[in-house]
Amino acid sequence: MKWVCHFPRAPWGPGLGRVFQSAVGRIPFLVHWSWPHRGERPLGLSRAFVRHHGSSAGSGPLPGRHGQVSQGISASEAVQRHRQNLAQWFSRLPQEERQFGPTFALDAVHVDPVIRESTPSELLRPTAGLALDHQHPLASLPPLALSQLFEPDACGRQVQTVVLYGTVGTGKSTLVRKMVLDWCYERLPAFELLIPFSCEDLSSLGPTPASLCQLVAQRYKPLKEILPLLAAAGPRLLFVLHGLEHLNLDFRLAGTGLCSDPEEPQAPAAIIVNLLRKYMLPEASILVTTRPSAIGRIPSKYVGRYGEICGFSDTNLQKLYFQLRLNQPDCGYSAEGAGVSATPAQRDNLVHMLSRNLEGHHQIAAACFLPSYCWLVCATLHFLHAPTPAGQTLTSIYTSFLRLNFSGEMLDSTDPSKLSLMAYAARTMGKLAYEGVASRKTYFSEEDVRGCLEAGIKTEEEFQLLHAFRRDALRFFLAPCVEAGRQGSFVFTAPAMQEYLAALYIVLGLRKTALQRVGKEVAELVGRVGEDVSLVLGVVAKLLPLRALPLLLNLLKVVPRVFGRVVGKSREAVAQAMVLEMFREEDYNNDDVLDQMGASILGVEGPRRHPDEPPDDEVFELFPMFMGGLLSAHNRAMLAQLGCPIRNLDALENAQAIKKKLGKLGRRALPPSELLDHLFFHYEFQNQRFSAEVLGSLRQLNLAGVRMTPLKCSVVADVLGSGRHTLDEVNLASCQLDPAGLHTLRPVFLRARKLGLQLNSLGPEACRDLRDLLLHDQCQITTLRLSNNPLTAAGAALLLEGLAGNTSLTHLSLLHTGLGDEGLELLAAQLGRNQQLQELNVAHNGAGDRAALTLARAARDHPSLELLHLYFNELSSEGRQALRDVGGTAEGGARVVVSLTHGTAVSEYWSVILSEVQRNLNSWDRGRVRRHLELLLRDLEDSRGDTLNPWRKAQLLRVEGEVRVLLEQLGGPGS
Repeated sequence: MKWVCHFPRAPWGPGLGRVFQSAVGRIPFLVHWSWPHRGERPLGLSRAFVRHHGSSAGSGPLPGRHGQVSQGISASEAVQRHRQNLAQWFSRLPQEERQFGPTFALDAVHVDPVIRESTPSELLRPTAGLALDHQHPLASLPPLALSQLFEPDACGRQVQTVVLYGTVGTGKSTLVRKMVLDWCYERLPAFELLIPFSCEDLSSLGPTPASLCQLVAQRYKPLKEILPLLAAAGPRLLFVLHGLEHLNLDFRLAGTGLCSDPEEPQAPAAIIVNLLRKYMLPEASILVTTRPSAIGRIPSKYVGRYGEICGFSDTNLQKLYFQLRLNQPDCGYSAEGAGVSATPAQRDNLVHMLSRNLEGHHQIAAACFLPSYCWLVCATLHFLHAPTPAGQTLTSIYTSFLRLNFSGEMLDSTDPSKLSLMAYAARTMGKLAYEGVASRKTYFSEEDVRGCLEAGIKTEEEFQLLHAFRRDALRFFLAPCVEAGRQGSFVFTAPAMQEYLAALYIVLGLRKTALQRVGKEVAELVGRVGEDVSLVLGVVAKLLPLRALPLLLNLLKVVPRVFGRVVGKSREAVAQAMVLEMFREEDYNNDDVLDQMGASILGVEGPRRHPDEPPDDEVFELFPMFMGGLLSAHNRAMLAQLGCPIRNLDALENAQAIKKKLGKLGRRALPPSELLDHLFFHYEFQNQRFSAEVLGSLRQLNLAGVRMTPLKCSVVADVLGSGRHTLDEVNLASCQLDPAGLHTLRPVFLRARKLGLQLNSLGPEACRDLRDLLLHDQCQITTLRLSNNPLTAAGAALLLEGLAGNTSLTHLSLLHTGLGDEGLELLAAQLGRNQQLQELNVAHNGAGDRAALTLARAARDHPSLELLHLYFNELSSEGRQALRDVGGTAEGGARVVVSLTHGTAVSEYWSVILSEVQRNLNSWDRGRVRRHLELLLRDLEDSRGDTLNPWRKAQLLRVEGEVRVLLEQLGGPGS
């Protein structure tokens, strides 16, 4: 767990000219940039865009003396409406990009991936190994720019057909969208008309005859009137054929006859073949994108130039992408319009840390070679550091990432099994991932990889599927290890992806023992014939006196139930393994999984049990989180679109098995980071009823020391905020909470009896939320600890407003909160408005004699206050004595604690005072603490000299020794 440019796919359907009807439900995620609607952007290219990304302006064939498409005002208007419709279609943001802000513009973060020219001989060269290395054989050649795609080749021949190919995630769709939108905004003058086709859309038509003109008119209504002029456009007409792997093309004359008439109906595949043959519209320019496995479907003699899309093979391109993406102003806003979560300085710091990690951690740079994984890194950082849209989970980010890259694509459109690419990946890569998790390893040999890929392959069809997967998608999941001493091994491109695929492999039920496989077949067979056999045996048993027949009859009924229990036991075993992974004692000193993920991306290593030694084994704490997340309804719906459906019954049985195991092992007291991991599991699962049943026994929420980011606050509030049982204590000391976090966690606070918010740097602005919390009609807090927060007198005034209307609070600690004289005087004036308070701690607040005496007199007259802490304030000897007198004169009044002594005896609260000093020794001002301790030591020595009681002398000497130890720790005189 050490650490896309993702783009909408494009079924450019027949309704493109009409208003798009379902902006969220079925938006094909084709590319990585989004452009404003018509009229919102000038035709010229912004200087920043040109400087960083260049333009495809000027690309295309050299202009010749060909007729123009726009022959008159009506034709010109038709082309302009076509531009506007295309721009509007390609401008729509998918739901996954809306998380980055309401006005987030993808065109501002565009970085061109590297394109390198290749030759047919290189494409057909067999590979010796797994061919996972992304280095191109001709890496020394300069890359191709978009403007060079249709330039004449090395022999001076005009290039009319260009084939761009690349594995999943390299950015094929990105380039298509860039060229289309460049043409829409008149930055592609080499082409007067551009007509894009989605081969996935064309393949859905099957063999239904339609002419080229009909296909164009159905999809682009404004072009209907100028279709007769297509033939006159020459090379200034550009067809874009995106995703050729979806079409099964047959270039044999016996399979696809010649046809040059654009108005003659024939199968869509036949039209594409004749366009590529240059038999139909022979002078038109054609741009094709495809996966590597489908390159051979077009004979090389029909292709003028091959271009391999190599992604971000240069680390500088990765840094540029991250800088542009993460510095977007709207990246600090949630989709619901919540406040900014990161300042520009914080965003710059994220970019700096990420860039530094790219330079020093070459494995991350190898992963970000794929633009898709750059998108995943940015989406993960946004999830960790920005307000999270409702219902978004880490599992949903990874599932969306896979859906956006694979959609519902088939592994091989020519294969009759129509197996989805993601289903094949889950079966093969999921097996490898799970075996790695089970054996606690993240590095795999070539034999390991081959064993999972080639297991069970027996037929030629299965071998062809494997070949297609290896060429198209294997590099998406696996990368060569670049770490020193690990050369020759392979790792998952993103470490968390290994845990995700392992979890997917389990929840899909792909892990089966031999007994389960045989048992399932036997149970199904017996279930099919059991009723008929039972009927026959029942008749025979009545006619013949065979005692064994009833026994056979019962056995037939028992067989399905026996194997059903075997499957149930397997689910329980998986649940047991998942829960044990979640609560491994070896991981108790780790950071929580969210901090681990952020540190792995940004290059900050978390603490280990043995800092001088590497860990004995790998940590897979995300594996159980992903298992829970994949069982949620939202993720199951997305997996079904990927061709990996999870049956409702299977999900229910898995959830019941997990709940059973969590109920047994989840009651133990957990360290704060592990407890947060437990809550994060429930957050990923997104099932409130399940969480309420499992967490019903939780009474103490101790997250002390966990850095509570906005995401973690949302996780805790989402999981525990809707519960009904009371929490005895909520401890959030040293959690770096801010007012926004307090507001998010209010539903949890309303369930707490004791609330600890010490050492959180909460200022006066946080007291507004605390005031509203105390005034809430459901507040049941009895103890509120706010020590070591800079509340000041302004914050105390707001707290007093809450105290005046609160009826539950009995213990309030304002130790070391910077109240000063003004704060204590405010407390003295308003204390009587609350009639339930029993203990008030205002020690170490820099208050003088007058303010302390005023508060002590108010406490003396308070009907319920029993104890007032005033030690470590700026009190004189006379002031301390006066406070002792006030605290000791009134019967039933509040006791005032100002020193370690009470008269000539040790105060019964001496251990409370010294424990507070010991606990805050490193956070308080050491000089000031030393001075107060020396005064307390002098009081102890004076009291010891004034008493003749040997027992009291012994007690005073003991406390003196404790004070001297503290002074020695502070570097002061111990005697």
